[in-house]
Amino acid sequence: MLAFFTGYIYLLRNPFFPVTMMPLTALDVAVGFKPDALFLYASLWLYVSLPPALQATRRELIYYGLAVGSLCVAGLAFFLFWPTAVPSANIDWEHNFGFSILKGVDAAGNACPSLHVATAVFSAMWLNRQLCEVGAPRIVRVFNWAWCVGIAYSTLATKQHVAVDMVAGVILGMCAAVLSLNRFSSIRQNQVPVEIERRQES
Repeated sequence: MLAFFTGYIYLLRNPFFPVTMMPLTALDVAVGFKPDALFLYASLWLYVSLPPALQATRRELIYYGLAVGSLCVAGLAFFLFWPTAVPSANIDWEHNFGFSILKGVDAAGNACPSLHVATAVFSAMWLNRQLCEVGAPRIVRVFNWAWCVGIAYSTLATKQHVAVDMVAGVILGMCAAVLSLNRFSSIRQNQVPVEIERRQES
Protein backbone atom coordinates (compact mmCIF):
# COMPACT_ATOMS: atom_id res chain seq x y z
CA MET A 1 0.00 0.00 0.00
CA LEU A 2 2.90 2.34 0.72
CA ALA A 3 4.36 1.72 -2.75
CA PHE A 4 0.95 2.26 -4.35
CA PHE A 5 0.27 5.55 -2.57
CA THR A 6 3.74 6.82 -3.39
CA GLY A 7 3.03 6.32 -7.08
CA TYR A 8 -0.57 7.51 -6.76
CA ILE A 9 0.29 10.80 -5.09
CA TYR A 10 3.24 11.43 -7.42
CA LEU A 11 1.04 11.04 -10.51
CA LEU A 12 -1.67 13.12 -8.86
CA ARG A 13 0.70 16.04 -8.41
CA ASN A 14 2.90 15.49 -11.48
CA PRO A 15 0.78 14.39 -14.47
CA PHE A 16 2.85 13.40 -17.52
CA PHE A 17 0.18 14.44 -20.03
CA PRO A 18 -2.58 17.07 -20.25
CA VAL A 19 -5.34 16.41 -17.70
CA THR A 20 -8.75 15.49 -19.12
CA MET A 21 -11.75 16.89 -17.24
CA MET A 22 -14.40 14.22 -16.79
CA PRO A 23 -17.96 15.08 -17.89
CA LEU A 24 -20.92 15.43 -15.55
CA THR A 25 -24.00 13.32 -16.20
CA ALA A 26 -27.60 13.40 -15.02
CA LEU A 27 -26.66 10.94 -12.27
CA ASP A 28 -24.03 13.34 -10.93
CA VAL A 29 -26.65 16.10 -10.76
CA ALA A 30 -29.15 13.78 -9.07
CA VAL A 31 -26.64 12.70 -6.40
CA GLY A 32 -26.03 15.89 -4.52
CA PHE A 33 -23.23 16.58 -2.06
CA LYS A 34 -23.77 14.53 1.11
CA PRO A 35 -21.13 15.26 3.80
CA ASP A 36 -22.19 12.24 5.86
CA ALA A 37 -21.11 9.97 2.98
CA LEU A 38 -17.50 10.66 3.97
CA PHE A 39 -17.77 7.87 6.56
CA LEU A 40 -18.80 5.38 3.87
CA TYR A 41 -16.00 6.66 1.65
CA ALA A 42 -13.42 6.18 4.40
CA SER A 43 -14.79 2.74 5.29
CA LEU A 44 -13.10 1.36 2.17
CA TRP A 45 -9.88 0.93 4.15
CA LEU A 46 -11.62 -1.41 6.57
CA TYR A 47 -13.53 -3.15 3.79
CA VAL A 48 -10.50 -4.00 1.64
CA SER A 49 -8.77 -5.54 4.66
CA LEU A 50 -11.41 -8.25 5.04
CA PRO A 51 -10.61 -10.55 2.07
CA PRO A 52 -6.88 -10.82 2.87
CA ALA A 53 -7.67 -11.33 6.56
CA LEU A 54 -9.83 -14.33 5.66
CA GLN A 55 -7.33 -16.12 3.43
CA ALA A 56 -6.78 -19.66 4.68
CA THR A 57 -3.03 -20.02 4.02
CA ARG A 58 0.07 -17.95 3.47
CA ARG A 59 0.17 -19.04 -0.17
CA GLU A 60 -3.37 -17.82 -0.75
CA LEU A 61 -2.60 -14.54 1.00
CA ILE A 62 0.43 -13.98 -1.25
CA TYR A 63 -1.65 -14.75 -4.33
CA TYR A 64 -4.32 -12.31 -3.21
CA GLY A 65 -1.70 -9.63 -2.64
CA LEU A 66 -0.36 -10.11 -6.16
CA ALA A 67 -3.87 -10.01 -7.60
CA VAL A 68 -4.95 -6.80 -5.89
CA GLY A 69 -1.50 -5.33 -6.58
CA SER A 70 -2.01 -5.99 -10.29
CA LEU A 71 -5.33 -4.15 -10.11
CA CYS A 72 -3.63 -1.14 -8.55
CA VAL A 73 -0.83 -1.18 -11.14
CA ALA A 74 -3.46 -1.21 -13.90
CA GLY A 75 -5.10 1.81 -12.32
CA LEU A 76 -1.79 3.66 -12.08
CA ALA A 77 -1.16 2.90 -15.76
CA PHE A 78 -4.42 4.65 -16.63
CA PHE A 79 -3.44 7.66 -14.50
CA LEU A 80 0.01 7.77 -16.09
CA PHE A 81 -1.10 7.74 -19.72
CA TRP A 82 -4.51 9.40 -19.30
CA PRO A 83 -4.56 11.85 -16.38
CA THR A 84 -8.10 12.82 -15.43
CA ALA A 85 -9.85 15.05 -12.90
CA VAL A 86 -13.40 15.93 -11.88
CA PRO A 87 -14.94 19.41 -12.28
CA SER A 88 -14.88 21.72 -9.29
CA ALA A 89 -17.95 21.21 -7.11
CA ASN A 90 -17.95 24.80 -5.79
CA ILE A 91 -18.10 23.60 -2.19
CA ASP A 92 -16.36 25.19 0.78
CA TRP A 93 -14.49 22.08 1.95
CA GLU A 94 -13.08 23.85 5.01
CA HIS A 95 -16.55 24.02 6.56
CA ASN A 96 -17.29 20.31 6.15
CA PHE A 97 -15.84 17.97 8.75
CA GLY A 98 -12.98 15.84 7.44
CA PHE A 99 -13.05 17.10 3.87
CA SER A 100 -10.15 19.50 4.25
CA ILE A 101 -8.00 16.52 5.31
CA LEU A 102 -9.35 14.37 2.45
CA LYS A 103 -8.67 17.05 -0.13
CA GLY A 104 -5.18 17.56 1.23
CA VAL A 105 -4.37 13.88 0.74
CA ASP A 106 -6.60 12.85 -2.16
CA ALA A 107 -7.46 15.76 -4.42
CA ALA A 108 -10.08 15.14 -7.09
CA GLY A 109 -7.57 13.93 -9.67
CA ASN A 110 -6.59 10.42 -10.82
CA ALA A 111 -10.31 10.21 -11.46
CA CYS A 112 -11.01 7.61 -14.11
CA PRO A 113 -11.30 4.76 -13.43
CA SER A 114 -12.16 5.21 -9.78
CA LEU A 115 -9.79 2.93 -7.88
CA HIS A 116 -11.96 3.48 -4.83
CA VAL A 117 -14.77 1.73 -6.66
CA ALA A 118 -12.52 -0.79 -8.42
CA THR A 119 -10.97 -2.05 -5.18
CA ALA A 120 -14.39 -2.13 -3.49
CA VAL A 121 -15.86 -4.27 -6.28
CA PHE A 122 -12.77 -6.49 -6.33
CA SER A 123 -13.03 -6.98 -2.56
CA ALA A 124 -16.78 -7.62 -2.73
CA MET A 125 -16.38 -10.40 -5.28
CA TRP A 126 -13.58 -12.08 -3.35
CA LEU A 127 -15.42 -11.71 -0.05
CA ASN A 128 -18.59 -13.12 -1.59
CA ARG A 129 -16.60 -16.19 -2.68
CA GLN A 130 -15.17 -16.62 0.81
CA LEU A 131 -18.56 -16.19 2.49
CA CYS A 132 -20.11 -18.79 0.19
CA GLU A 133 -17.29 -21.24 0.95
CA VAL A 134 -17.86 -21.04 4.70
CA GLY A 135 -21.65 -21.17 4.35
CA ALA A 136 -22.26 -17.67 5.70
CA PRO A 137 -25.94 -16.68 6.11
CA ARG A 138 -27.58 -14.92 3.18
CA ILE A 139 -27.95 -11.70 5.19
CA VAL A 140 -24.18 -11.49 5.58
CA ARG A 141 -23.64 -11.84 1.84
CA VAL A 142 -26.31 -9.21 1.16
CA PHE A 143 -24.60 -6.88 3.62
CA ASN A 144 -21.32 -7.42 1.80
CA TRP A 145 -22.82 -6.23 -1.50
CA ALA A 146 -24.69 -3.39 0.19
CA TRP A 147 -21.42 -2.13 1.70
CA CYS A 148 -19.78 -2.23 -1.71
CA VAL A 149 -22.67 -0.30 -3.29
CA GLY A 150 -22.51 2.21 -0.44
CA ILE A 151 -18.82 2.85 -1.08
CA ALA A 152 -19.48 3.33 -4.79
CA TYR A 153 -22.30 5.76 -3.97
CA SER A 154 -20.04 7.67 -1.58
CA THR A 155 -17.57 8.47 -4.37
CA LEU A 156 -20.35 10.48 -6.05
CA ALA A 157 -21.85 11.90 -2.86
CA THR A 158 -18.47 13.24 -1.68
CA LYS A 159 -17.81 14.64 -5.19
CA GLN A 160 -14.51 12.79 -5.39
CA HIS A 161 -15.65 11.14 -8.62
CA VAL A 162 -18.29 11.41 -11.31
CA ALA A 163 -20.52 8.65 -12.67
CA VAL A 164 -18.21 7.85 -15.60
CA ASP A 165 -15.35 7.22 -13.14
CA MET A 166 -17.58 4.99 -11.04
CA VAL A 167 -18.72 2.87 -14.00
CA ALA A 168 -15.14 2.51 -15.24
CA GLY A 169 -14.09 1.48 -11.73
CA VAL A 170 -16.82 -1.17 -11.60
CA ILE A 171 -15.65 -2.62 -14.92
CA LEU A 172 -11.98 -2.64 -13.88
CA GLY A 173 -12.75 -4.22 -10.51
CA MET A 174 -14.99 -6.90 -12.01
CA CYS A 175 -12.47 -7.83 -14.71
CA ALA A 176 -9.64 -8.09 -12.18
CA ALA A 177 -11.76 -10.14 -9.78
CA VAL A 178 -13.04 -12.58 -12.43
CA LEU A 179 -9.55 -13.18 -13.81
CA SER A 180 -7.94 -13.62 -10.38
CA LEU A 181 -10.74 -15.80 -8.99
CA ASN A 182 -10.66 -18.10 -12.02
CA ARG A 183 -6.90 -18.43 -11.70
CA PHE A 184 -7.26 -18.95 -7.95
CA SER A 185 -9.61 -21.90 -8.53
CA SER A 186 -7.15 -23.63 -10.84
CA ILE A 187 -4.29 -23.07 -8.39
CA ARG A 188 -6.33 -24.51 -5.53
CA GLN A 189 -6.92 -27.72 -7.46
CA ASN A 190 -3.16 -28.30 -7.46
CA GLN A 191 -2.62 -27.43 -3.81
CA VAL A 192 -2.22 -29.79 -0.91
CA PRO A 193 -5.22 -29.78 1.45
CA VAL A 194 -5.52 -26.64 3.55
CA GLU A 195 -5.21 -28.57 6.81
CA ILE A 196 -1.86 -30.06 5.75
CA GLU A 197 -0.53 -26.70 4.57
CA ARG A 198 -1.55 -25.08 7.84
CA ARG A 199 0.38 -27.71 9.76
CA GLN A 200 3.42 -27.13 7.56
CA GLU A 201 3.24 -23.37 8.11
CA SER A 202 2.92 -23.77 11.88
